Amino acid sequence: MISIVDYNLGNVASIRNALDYLGEDSEIISDTNKIKGAEKLILCGVGSFDKAIENLSTLDLLEALNYAVIDRSTPILGICLGMQIMGNSSEEGIRPGFGWIEANCKKISFENDPTLKVPNNGWRNINPRNDSSLFRDAVIAPRYYFNHSFHMVCQDDNDIAAKFEYGTEIVCSIERDNIFGVQFHPEKSHSFGMAVLLNFANL
Repeated sequence: MISIVDYNLGNVASIRNALDYLGEDSEIISDTNKIKGAEKLILCGVGSFDKAIENLSTLDLLEALNYAVIDRSTPILGICLGMQIMGNSSEEGIRPGFGWIEANCKKISFENDPTLKVPNNGWRNINPRNDSSLFRDAVIAPRYYFNHSFHMVCQDDNDIAAKFEYGTEIVCSIERDNIFGVQFHPEKSHSFGMAVLLNFANL
């Protein structure tokens, strides 16, 4: 069973529909006890960094997620903003993230190339790490759908599962032990995204 965390800031129904399509059992939850006892977790998010942390705090879900991820080593997949809040902080706000990954989020900026737009919105080919669990058996340079203005900068390259080129190299996936994240939207990325969700389900 994959539990999708609902904190009023994510496309949880779309994620569940994608898992239903794959034949994977899933549920949408916001109960602390269910989060603490979950088999697998998905933390998606659309919006601002501070608002995500604020909503999780208001719903009293921060401690439950820390317990599941750190104490129980529950596999968790962060999607878009859900990946960004796994790090320490973001230039987008002032609230601290979970700190599960030694990383900070920075604004995408191309002062010397006005042809590159922010936010990065559209399909991009990525370069996954060969031993990545999320991209197991992926085709060469798979394509995914992105929509974001901030990107994660990791302090430890070993945490990086994939990058893509957009004026510079940008991290688009992370993996460390039971912690996984993708900057793109797998639920909008057709067969490429379905393969990522299935690989997570099969961990």
